[in-house]
Amino acid sequence: MARTIQSLERAAAVLRLLAGGERRLGLSEIASALDLAKGTAHGLLRTLQQEGFVEQEQVTGRYQLGAELLRLGNSYLDVHELRARALVWTDDLARSSGESVYLGVLHQQGVLIVHHVFRPDDSRQVLEVGAMQPLHSTALGKVLSAYDPVALSEALEGERPAFTERTVTEPDRFEKLLETVRARGWAADVEETWDGLASVAAPIHDRRRMPVGAVGITGAVERVCEGDELIPRLVAAVRDTARAVSRDLGAQRF
Repeated sequence: MARTIQSLERAAAVLRLLAGGERRLGLSEIASALDLAKGTAHGLLRTLQQEGFVEQEQVTGRYQLGAELLRLGNSYLDVHELRARALVWTDDLARSSGESVYLGVLHQQGVLIVHHVFRPDDSRQVLEVGAMQPLHSTALGKVLSAYDPVALSEALEGERPAFTERTVTEPDRFEKLLETVRARGWAADVEETWDGLASVAAPIHDRRRMPVGAVGITGAVERVCEGDELIPRLVAAVRDTARAVSRDLGAQRF
């Protein structure tokens, strides 16, 4: 049986205690309920408070769950709601476009793939849910960088390696590229990340009009492009899908 870390178990117990019953508890109550010495309980609470998982009322000195824990919980729920709302629409997009469909969200310094619909043919394909894509070169990443200030900061402050000779790595060129993305409402990646592949993606917004993800298709350049340009029908299909998911999330005027 794998060994556990006692301090983490105790911290988890503190959070569970604060999450149930009385919302605000004093140090003595927490220590007594968990059968901990006051000094141990205080050390755990101080660490959790520093990380934003616990807050202490200045007047009473009592503790309650912190905003950071709520943010993490909302993030978990948002991603799962996004995926649930997108399931039907992404299946439709794969059928209408004939290409693979990806649903991505910002995660740390990249794009986390949370849903992947295979290209509707008999070719051998690998499920890429859980994979990470770069922000600066992929269509999904550019969309997130264009509409989400946090993603933009991550893209500008992080490394921007050149995956192909077409990859835009200079900050000024990258920011100008994002201006184009905002102006037209979608982003492209034509052999900027992978040779021989092209992608198009559009943003998904929630009821607060906040960008919560991006949806896009990826396929061989010869199928997705006409010359150096993406096929307009495919761009329109991706944008329609993004609008449909946004509407299902409560966004207005999409």
